[in-house]
Amino acid sequence: MSRQADSIQAAELAHDTNAVLRRVRSSKRPLVITQRGRSTAVLLSITAYDKAEHERELLRLLARGEKEIAEGAGFDLDQVLADADAVLAIKQR
Repeated sequence: MSRQADSIQAAELAHDTNAVLRRVRSSKRPLVITQRGRSTAVLLSITAYDKAEHERELLRLLARGEKEIAEGAGFDLDQVLADADAVLAIKQR
């Protein structure tokens, strides 16, 4: 994680779950759950989770594109743009 995450003991989470959930939603930061002094899980707001998943998917697509380029696979940009122009021209008729 890019910045230090907050942490909470599992017992505190169990004791006052609603307050912990409000804290996670309002802080927009991950909350590390610990047991016996060791990190065991991370709690995220659904907004933070969705953002992280979106960013992960973008990185996966970029990595796939880089691999295709390295292998000489994929499509030529000029041809893709020409094909797109042709499709748009047909739709405008």
